[in-house]
Amino acid sequence: MFPVTSRRHFTSSSLYILRSSSPHNHALYSFLPSFISSSSPKDNHPSPPMAACIDTCRTGKPQISRDSSNRSHDDESGFRYSNYFRSSGYGSINAKTLHTRPLVEDDHHLRPNSELDDVWAKIRQEAKSDIEREPIVSGYYHASIVSQRSLEAALANTLSVKLSNLNLPSNTLFDLFSGVLEQHPEIVDSVKRDLLAVKERDPACISYVHCFLHFKGFLACQAHRIAHELWTQNRKVLALLIQNRVSEAFAVDFHPGAKIGTGILLDHATAIVIGETAVVGNNVSILHNVTLGGTGKQCGDRHPKIGDGVLIGAGTCILGNITIGEGAKIGAGSVVLKDVPPRTTAVGNPARLLGGKDNPKKHDKDPGLTMDQTSHISEWSDYVI
Repeated sequence: MFPVTSRRHFTSSSLYILRSSSPHNHALYSFLPSFISSSSPKDNHPSPPMAACIDTCRTGKPQISRDSSNRSHDDESGFRYSNYFRSSGYGSINAKTLHTRPLVEDDHHLRPNSELDDVWAKIRQEAKSDIEREPIVSGYYHASIVSQRSLEAALANTLSVKLSNLNLPSNTLFDLFSGVLEQHPEIVDSVKRDLLAVKERDPACISYVHCFLHFKGFLACQAHRIAHELWTQNRKVLALLIQNRVSEAFAVDFHPGAKIGTGILLDHATAIVIGETAVVGNNVSILHNVTLGGTGKQCGDRHPKIGDGVLIGAGTCILGNITIGEGAKIGAGSVVLKDVPPRTTAVGNPARLLGGKDNPKKHDKDPGLTMDQTSHISEWSDYVI
């Protein structure tokens, strides 16, 4: 049974056609002529040929379980969705494909020996639960999560769809992203640690799958990890291309040369800018509208170095080749031009150390983990609204 309720669905700007999940596509080809004639304009002009974007599983195996005991009627058709965005008129068709891989028929190979190993299993479980709760998302969640064989494949799919455009097909990006992720398991490990960081520190994150599909800060950070690997391989044209698309799609601008640690939270993320020679440590939390930039007067190594466990408040500018010490806290709206000692708090424009330069007050916990942005205020200022 085809998931279309009436012909008028085919005339909207977003068309859903069916992708065959078996090596035999003759059923789909026999369906296409009737589809095209049913959606032809009333002036009887001949319809243009449909853009060919019919995939089969690269392994040659069916992408849907053939277990007849739990197979639904829709599974029997052996088809998947592809999302087509038709431009105005019949000039061209821009296909944005949700890439799929063989279904994971069981989870025995997912080793829940640690919290990191269990992340992908949790994402799949949450996706299935969301589908039961909101059936309207079933197609999207199925293509993005449930049908993907691994975290790497799902991430490559999500990034390729969100970063593609008319001249940069999602198929091309998917192959590039999945290749890098499969060859560099340390990047996948960082992805998992970032997911845990967002879930633990951001109260707005309701689930891992929510972060994985919808948090642009998380997605921008993972795209940067891929771009940085390409940069280190001297594939700078591709690295800069990814940087540009991430900037356009997510409003986050990381130079691919910047070095980013693991356990990173980019909260809201809009307008975060990180320069080429910047270094960001592990377990760092950065809010929106933060700049890690140069002073405009230097070449070479000219950007900030951020230690582990640092919290950088919204609207902060940290400029020049300076060091923000491990566990330091930078208050929102600060402009930092000099080094900040470890486990101290800097606030203001220009930024000053809480307690003074000679005897700054220090804290024990990493603010990048606690997300404590206000405990210093009563000691820093007696101004009360």
